[in-house]
Amino acid sequence: MKKVSYLLQAARPTQWVKNLATFAAIFFTGNLTDESKLVAVSLTFLSFCLAASSTYLFNDLVDISSDILHSSKRSRPLAAKKISANLALAVCAVLALFALLVSFLVAYEVFLVVLLYLSLQIAYSLYLKKVILLELLVIAFGFMLRVFAGSFAAQVALSSWLILSVMMLSLFLAVGKRRSETTLLGNLAASHRSTLASYPINLLDGLVFLSATSSLITYSLFTFNEPRSSSSLLIDILPSTISSSKWLMVTIPAVVYGIFRYLYLIFEKREGESPEKILLQDKPLLATIIVWLILCTSIIYLLPTI
Repeated sequence: MKKVSYLLQAARPTQWVKNLATFAAIFFTGNLTDESKLVAVSLTFLSFCLAASSTYLFNDLVDISSDILHSSKRSRPLAAKKISANLALAVCAVLALFALLVSFLVAYEVFLVVLLYLSLQIAYSLYLKKVILLELLVIAFGFMLRVFAGSFAAQVALSSWLILSVMMLSLFLAVGKRRSETTLLGNLAASHRSTLASYPINLLDGLVFLSATSSLITYSLFTFNEPRSSSSLLIDILPSTISSSKWLMVTIPAVVYGIFRYLYLIFEKREGESPEKILLQDKPLLATIIVWLILCTSIIYLLPTI
């Protein structure tokens, strides 16, 4: 049971929240209530969870020698020798095979996307993570693959602005993570991640603000170009100047505040090295996400029925 616990720890289930991007296409196209599509996307989500855990194990296997010398990474199950390399490799292979099997059961296109994701992550662990700037683009591309997989699974059209929004937001989170790691670790940054030694702090600051601005612009354009039917009741009640079908634009202030709050956490609180933890632990940011979800759900699924 201890080995199972250590394997689960090495699989990093807290990172599975990233795979919720697979639901983006079905959610924004108003098909979340379609049972068959929801099942297909849920299986896609499961496939990416298995694939992600497989790549985390593979990455730890590749970095085991350097992790042993690291102040915090030495506590990882593989580096601490709580599980053997052979066991980790076997579980890694099994998870990858199950991820491909589940994706193939969903759709052949989803299988190809998951296969591409696994190949990309292997290349990232072996080499790409050592190349500055390119490693950030690989992270963003990984999120885009999740969105495409969800779209293929549900067989729904995918907005180009949604793809760009996901790409810019993932870049923002990735650059913010690098910026936080650099400031928090100081002289130890290079030992934590080799590319951090090559990133000038001014460059990271510029990339953070550039990606934040791009995220706001692309999301705003996504809401403006997303066709939504307004309620007939609101059309009769509201002045013609605001009785528009572009009600998703109401969610823009929540996104603006969320990005501003994240910038505050990066620069003032010096957080951001673990985006998934911040999104779940920072109360104002978590409240903003909940409000955004409520607004989006109401506009997409409830407003047209009024």
